[in-house]
Amino acid sequence: MKKWIIMLVAMLSLSSILAGCGGDKQASGDSKDGKQEMTLGMTTEPPAIDPAIATDTTSGWVLDHIFEGLYTRDKEGNPVLGAAKDQKVSDDGKTYTFTLRDDAKWSDGSPVTAQDFEFAWKNVLNPDTGSAFAFYMYYIKGAENYNKGKGTADKVGVKALDEKTLQVELNAPLGYFDKLLTMWTFYPVKKDIVEGNKNWSADAKNYVSNGPFKMTDWKHNSEVVLEKNDNYYGKKDVNLKKVTFKIVTDATTYYQMYKTNELDFIMTLPTDAVTAEKNNKEYQEVPYFGTYMYMFNVEKAPFNNVKIRKAFAMSIDRKALAENVTKAGEIPAYGMVPPGVKSPDGDFREKGGNYFEENFDEAKKLLAEGMKEEGWDKLPQVTLLYNTAENNKKMAEAVQEMIKKNLGVDIKVSNQEWKTYLDTTKQHNFQMARMGWIGSFVDPVIMLDYYLGDSPNNRTGWVNKQFDEIMAKSKIEQDENKRFELLHQAEEVLMADQPFMPVYFYTNTYLTSSKFKDIAYYVNRYPFLKWAKKE
Repeated sequence: MKKWIIMLVAMLSLSSILAGCGGDKQASGDSKDGKQEMTLGMTTEPPAIDPAIATDTTSGWVLDHIFEGLYTRDKEGNPVLGAAKDQKVSDDGKTYTFTLRDDAKWSDGSPVTAQDFEFAWKNVLNPDTGSAFAFYMYYIKGAENYNKGKGTADKVGVKALDEKTLQVELNAPLGYFDKLLTMWTFYPVKKDIVEGNKNWSADAKNYVSNGPFKMTDWKHNSEVVLEKNDNYYGKKDVNLKKVTFKIVTDATTYYQMYKTNELDFIMTLPTDAVTAEKNNKEYQEVPYFGTYMYMFNVEKAPFNNVKIRKAFAMSIDRKALAENVTKAGEIPAYGMVPPGVKSPDGDFREKGGNYFEENFDEAKKLLAEGMKEEGWDKLPQVTLLYNTAENNKKMAEAVQEMIKKNLGVDIKVSNQEWKTYLDTTKQHNFQMARMGWIGSFVDPVIMLDYYLGDSPNNRTGWVNKQFDEIMAKSKIEQDENKRFELLHQAEEVLMADQPFMPVYFYTNTYLTSSKFKDIAYYVNRYPFLKWAKKE
């Protein structure tokens, strides 16, 4: 773990990580005519390229390139002012006044206004929008009441004072507000575009955004095309003229496309390819602030019983999974919050430790006790659901085998395409399902928020009043020592009930053509191409 943490710190300290200089292949964006174009592999269709609706990293990858919030990120991943040129904070730390850049423009050339931000944020909070990420705005005065139908939009503490001035009132001071504002949920949208067409984000034809790139084509289930936004205030920093995301759902296929020069970049390599590419200078393993897990639906048998949930969690060998299935240096997970969070007591994960361990005998004992409590002579049939991807398939099959061997339980495995899968799990129509959660900034709160009782992202049906209360206290606690102690308490409550089984903390694997440099490889977002260029 210490090695992983050192690697993470090193990653954060670099201005950007250059692709390796090995390899002599001529990639698709590397033609002799010198065109600044790049083609990347995307493993699934983006479900929603809409800042208010998107909840997944694939949609977020596109959104991060075509929009920009009040804050953005520098090459190291630190929050810096973006569409705003200035901010002032009141003495009590609760009122922020942002002044927008004079040259902040939409891709159609019209000015980005404070009214656009006010509209966008209130659109996220509007109950009719159905945003699953609206709760990230609950720090704002009146936001939670409006989102839950207990208040009105005019009571929300977001107000455009004039064309270039936005005032935001918080419930309490928030030390990580700048980091929070880098999330796509806080991006602006152009009011007249959104109000004029409820399906405005479904295709590129009338799409308007304000980031370094603009979307010019979206052939569903085939590709998403971005081009340099010449109306972006920082266009001099943008070198690539065109970025194409090729949607290739089969891992073996996109790996072959990289090797045959059809793609300049791929990530989440097939496990067999990881071994083959370890010594390739174009290969990278980058720590990723997230947790790969299997959710339990606590409202459905047999996972309505906590002992059975714990039995399943104890019955898989995480080290063997990391070494033999994923093979990319992942860290076995025995909690929710990944390593890499610096707290007053050191790394949060090291301080919190492991909440359980593999113990196959204890697992069988807990399973028997849980079945007895429920009055079952035979365990109800269990189906493990995962979203279609080669690596997820291999992981599910390995877990299936381990549960049979170590727990004596035969489970079925089933898969669905990503968009269908999200809908199925949202409706709680599963028993046990794969999920990954990536922190949009490096802090325990962003990971633990997933399991809040009223979080739309919490699809387990697990609601714990004590957990919710501790999390609420942590968000207004100004003493960092006390805040982190509360977050440790919250994780302890979560793991005592264990509505999920953590498997590993992510490491992303990348292959990037050596022709490209100045790509920013963040620890909690997919690679950012604002400064990327082809040599």
